[in-house]
Amino acid sequence: MDDQQTFISHLIELRDRLLRVAIAWIVLFVCLFPWAKDLYALLAHPMLTSLPQGGQMIATEVVTPFFVPVKVAMMTAFLLALPYFMYQAWSFIAPGLYAHEKRLILPLSVASVLLFLLGMTFAYFLVFPVVFGFVVGIAPEGVAVMTDINKYLDFVITLFIAFGVTFEVPIVVVALAKMGIVEVQKFREARPYVIVGAFVIGAIVTPPDVISQIMLAVPLWLLYEAGVLVAAWLVKRSPEPAQSDYQPLSDEEMEAEFDRIEHKEKNSG
Repeated sequence: MDDQQTFISHLIELRDRLLRVAIAWIVLFVCLFPWAKDLYALLAHPMLTSLPQGGQMIATEVVTPFFVPVKVAMMTAFLLALPYFMYQAWSFIAPGLYAHEKRLILPLSVASVLLFLLGMTFAYFLVFPVVFGFVVGIAPEGVAVMTDINKYLDFVITLFIAFGVTFEVPIVVVALAKMGIVEVQKFREARPYVIVGAFVIGAIVTPPDVISQIMLAVPLWLLYEAGVLVAAWLVKRSPEPAQSDYQPLSDEEMEAEFDRIEHKEKNSG
């Protein structure tokens, strides 16, 4: 009965925290809604500045001019509410963690959010101008580049996710090393494969130009190296597990111990 009541109380707490998260997201979205068009204009700025003189973006569906800025406002509200989301998640799971687990999970969670946002920032300010400049520059003579605003949103979200996930590489390396799943030396030995894989991923995710591929592959490789360095430092700092002097008894020693206990009980009786 106690276990059932505990489980129900956890479900109620989870419901309440999810409700708070949803309310925070909705409140931020409502606050940002009047500036939805401005937010989309900010998101489209790298593309608009790359278009030729007089170039513009288009909407090919009736409701697209309304719904696309609304989507941007919703995603912006989610990013702004992300710290509060993380706080609610941490408050829910922290009571069930050991002290050493808290010392590992909390810094990694905060760092993962910051690195994901850093990856999005890197994509917006450095990658987008290069990619869009390349796309507009290779357009044949007489072809006007006018991308659909909904297709543009899908494209930039893909790049945001790609670079955000790329910047999570150090977190994965540190977590695997700290938990003892993969040794640091194994990460060092895998370096050639990581470099090749980084350029393969860059070729798949980014447009087919060498510059944008390099702009994804090189940060991925460097972040991997940074993760290996941090993991090696953390593992080196960790105290070595204490060696126990306990040795299991052999069968003969176990039988002798039972005989001693039995003899002692008979004498005391």
